[in-house]
Amino acid sequence: MTQVDVIVIGAGAAGLMCAAQAGYRGRAVTVLDMGKKPGRKILISGGGRCNFTNENASPDNYLCTNPHFVKSCLSRYTQHDFIELVDRHGLAYHHKTLGQLFCDNSAQDIVDILLTECEWAGVNIALRNEVLSVTKTDAGYEVITEQDTYQCESLVVASGGLTMPKLGASPIGYKIAEQFGLTVLPTMAALVPFTLHQHDKDRFDGLSGISIPCVVTSEDGTQFKENILFTHRGLSGPAILQISSFWRAGQSVYINLLPAIDLKQQLEEWRQSQGQKSLKNTLATILPKRFVEMLHDTKAIPDCNVNQLTHTQIDALHDYIHNWQIKPNGTEGYRTAEVTLGGVDTDELSSKTFEAKKAPGLYFIGEVTDVTGWLGGYNFQYAWSCGFAAGQYC
Repeated sequence: MTQVDVIVIGAGAAGLMCAAQAGYRGRAVTVLDMGKKPGRKILISGGGRCNFTNENASPDNYLCTNPHFVKSCLSRYTQHDFIELVDRHGLAYHHKTLGQLFCDNSAQDIVDILLTECEWAGVNIALRNEVLSVTKTDAGYEVITEQDTYQCESLVVASGGLTMPKLGASPIGYKIAEQFGLTVLPTMAALVPFTLHQHDKDRFDGLSGISIPCVVTSEDGTQFKENILFTHRGLSGPAILQISSFWRAGQSVYINLLPAIDLKQQLEEWRQSQGQKSLKNTLATILPKRFVEMLHDTKAIPDCNVNQLTHTQIDALHDYIHNWQIKPNGTEGYRTAEVTLGGVDTDELSSKTFEAKKAPGLYFIGEVTDVTGWLGGYNFQYAWSCGFAAGQYC
């Protein structure tokens, strides 16, 4: 049996951040992870370059049933604090659109920074060490794993969500929460591509690889202005991943295919300047040719010259292109999702310490909690913020 002050379940972003902070306070910390190496999700994020934070991170970029909880968390360890940390370690990184920060070289650089911090703080990381059971004791908690039995005063659950099962995603965090009487809100895949009904798959056959800058709107009115991408399975791209967090089964999404152009005005101008040209060919100057051909072949747009369009047809075409309606069949699920929506109800946790109100000494941080950020580095920032916060108290 091994006696330590703090056990952290999960060697991901939040878990490693928390472990280092607790270690710096002089706590004896062991991190348990069932994987072969730490930070596996970090390593594949951002195309292998890890979008590790966002300069614009604010509570508005998160979904949570308790917005105050996110506000409290982000205020105590901000994106600027994490940027200062990576600067101290000499990380080479670059800025992308919308405030995103990426490693110049590899996501391994972020993992190395976290492991260095853990090493400096005296943290022990025990890999290939799956947790089998957790029980409450007089002194804290007993954690039984494949390799050992651990006794600890504080137990931090940073086990992640259900996304990417090939990386070892597990529901153990939710099970521990329920074991100790905490509410776990329903989970679903988020930041995930849409799959389509067969009639739409047939219609879009041959469009794979086409990307269009759009504004995508959910039924609750949430909007994102980024690209959509046609795939052989359905619809993806940043705008689709973003809106997927707000979409529910059976709902439609609405896509403005020409957010920078007023099509009605454009068609009127074309009637004056190039009315003899076919509508299909003129539209192909402002939308991808293959996409326009699909609209033409499926009779979604009239087969005529621009000057033959009636005012009724112009109005209908304007509404169709600026408010294109798609009803997804579903999503690709946890296999390709970037995060898990839902999880441990934040009302069950202290917004200051992340300790469970019903179970002293038990903490929940990271993706296992009901906090989901937008695409663009926001989920990593939440991981750093809550890991730091819990690490000051566990």
